[in-house]
Amino acid sequence: MAGTLLALLLAAGCSKHDARTAGAAAEVAMASPEGAFLAYEHTVQLRLPGEQIAPRLKAVAQACQGGKFGDCAVLQLSQSGGDTASGAIEVRIAPQGVEPIIALASEQGEVTRRDTRAEDLAQQVADTRLTQARLKNEHARLGEYQQRRDLAVADLLTLSQRLAEIEAGLQQADRDAAQQHRRIDTQKVTIQLESTSSQRNRSEIGRALGEFGDIFTTSLAYLIRVFAGLLPLLLVGGVLLWGGLKLWRRRRRRD
Repeated sequence: MAGTLLALLLAAGCSKHDARTAGAAAEVAMASPEGAFLAYEHTVQLRLPGEQIAPRLKAVAQACQGGKFGDCAVLQLSQSGGDTASGAIEVRIAPQGVEPIIALASEQGEVTRRDTRAEDLAQQVADTRLTQARLKNEHARLGEYQQRRDLAVADLLTLSQRLAEIEAGLQQADRDAAQQHRRIDTQKVTIQLESTSSQRNRSEIGRALGEFGDIFTTSLAYLIRVFAGLLPLLLVGGVLLWGGLKLWRRRRRRD
């Protein structure tokens, strides 16, 4: 009995360890590998009952803004009501928060599609670093040259203008670097929510019934226009046919 209990405890401990290991592996798999510069983006499409879409969007937004799953910022939020409610939220979140925030959004719902893509920013990062190094070196050389006492006023003004241009370029390069690292260190998640199929079907039927009168009158008006357009042709054709038949009968009588 004691041996059996010990075996069960060991098995439970191994299961917990395996679960923690699997969770850690999932987090590592989602993040950009060491030395790589990958910007991940996820798109998730969900189906929920229409009345749950607005509260779910609010819950996801609050969890993101409150930092429930790590650093997070809401980039976009949209919602439409009516018979077929729908909504979407776009967030930028730390890698370890991707799965929890998707799980929160899809609770009691159905995931219909999920796409994950990664953009390689290695070349952009290298170009930005090269630009920063080049501008810093040029700024340092011109700064030393500016200290000379034998500079003419015109040369000093030219140096000052060039130094200002270099500083503006450095600021822009720093902003580019910060944006690149933000895209690498965090991941963009777009969650799209729509009503379930049964609700959409009921809404389509209800909308069709509501539009029955307009559809009927529009179709009737179209038929009237077609008849009005064809009526002169029918009259002319009838007259010509009547005249042709009458002429044909006269010829038969003469024969």
